[in-house]
Amino acid sequence: MGAATSPSAIAAGTITSINPATGQPIGEVPDMGADEVRAAVAAARTAQKDWARLPLETRCRRIARFAEVLMSRAEEVIDLLVREGGKTRMEALGMEVVVVADLVRYFAKHAPEMLAPEPVPLHLMKHRASYLHFVPRGVVGVIAPWNFPFSIPIGETMMSFIAGNGVVLKPSEVTPLIALKAKELFVAADLPPDLFQVVTGRGGTGAALIDAGINYCVFTGSVATGKKVAAACGERLIPCTLELGGKAPAVVCGDADIDRAAQAITWGGFANSGQVCASVERVYAVESIHDSLVEKITKQARELRQGDAGAQDVDVGAMAWDRQVDNVETLVDAAIASGATVAAGGKRRAGAGMFFEPTVLVNCTQDMDVMRKEIFGPVIPIMKVQNEEEAVRLANDSHLGLLAYVFTRDRERGKRLAERIEAGTVMINDVLNTYACPETPWGGVKHSGIGRTHSLLGLRDLCDTRHVNHDRVALGREVWWYPYKEGTFRALLRGARLLFGKRPWSR
Repeated sequence: MGAATSPSAIAAGTITSINPATGQPIGEVPDMGADEVRAAVAAARTAQKDWARLPLETRCRRIARFAEVLMSRAEEVIDLLVREGGKTRMEALGMEVVVVADLVRYFAKHAPEMLAPEPVPLHLMKHRASYLHFVPRGVVGVIAPWNFPFSIPIGETMMSFIAGNGVVLKPSEVTPLIALKAKELFVAADLPPDLFQVVTGRGGTGAALIDAGINYCVFTGSVATGKKVAAACGERLIPCTLELGGKAPAVVCGDADIDRAAQAITWGGFANSGQVCASVERVYAVESIHDSLVEKITKQARELRQGDAGAQDVDVGAMAWDRQVDNVETLVDAAIASGATVAAGGKRRAGAGMFFEPTVLVNCTQDMDVMRKEIFGPVIPIMKVQNEEEAVRLANDSHLGLLAYVFTRDRERGKRLAERIEAGTVMINDVLNTYACPETPWGGVKHSGIGRTHSLLGLRDLCDTRHVNHDRVALGREVWWYPYKEGTFRALLRGARLLFGKRPWSR
């Protein structure tokens, strides 16, 4: 996404990474073609065969070393995340580095039990037994976004290694350098270099990756691109996980703790400059608390310190992509033209860098694009509603359903409302941070994606699940084998009626 300083403006053959706070180049990577991508997949496949032969416990111990190396070199990773992605040092640490280190430690500890053979009790065929076992898929292609260029792809990459796979990572052309840094840490952890491949480039490189013989694809990005990835994978019968857009609503009930709700919504809307698929992108406030909530959010938004995130005293950094700044500006201007009122911010910041002011919009209506389209920027639109029923109805009036938030002092009421909201995850009295819980699934409904990452579900998706059925009792033959006989038929029919038909004691 970009204009004069964007990667798309650089000549074919190389891609220049830009510091979004200054507009200055910080490095170059090659725009790799199909032959290079195929070679990377082939190298990962060769290395994966030896890696998969290792006992799971051995793989876990070796991957745990990555977390040690990461934390020993955390400051250089944080510095690069700040320079390449514009995020603050606090966000680079808490939302990128710590998330990966914790995920690695968690799965290194728990994967042996998660991927242990699982018995499947058979309710009818008691003379036989079944179990599931989980085997590596082969080579996993990971196509990464630019908003969290470390925690999203490297988390999936490390889980893939634990499951016994090789990985070819295609980072966003907006933030490619951090992927190369991750590969550097991987090698420093004394892990097999060819097992982890990084292919840099634009969209054509990602398309070449899907066409290069991978066995599974994990894509994180926009709905539009996700549909193209799904179509390409479907044509080749490659299973995939898609984590796409979000439009997270916050439902603020009349009994909510307004101070907590306001602080949570402010952070949930402006963290990482709003470039989070789980950002608070629309607020439905019950009329009895609406004015108080708006006052508190507005005050906090005006007090936020925005600037080059390399400084310690910055709350909101630059946006990562200049085209996304344009998109945010278009949505805000359209909302204002349609009757929304700016309570804070409202415009692109003058001067160098890709900055949009932390913005609060009030008097919003459901038909405005700012309430319906993904903003992916530092904007919190707020709408007054009569009651929680209206709030839930409007929250569900969206083609997206990744996360949602409910604020209430009544925990049981919160659970009832949460279970009615159409989203992959609903948090009560908090925002965003379930991504930092590796034991919980991450993914959405509707157009927010297919499948889940993290958790037992995400780890097993990175494996082929296979079923083994074996005998418990040695029998000469099964009664339904050849030759078919009338007596056998009658006996089976009587047995089936006894088991499945109406019983004298049933009503």
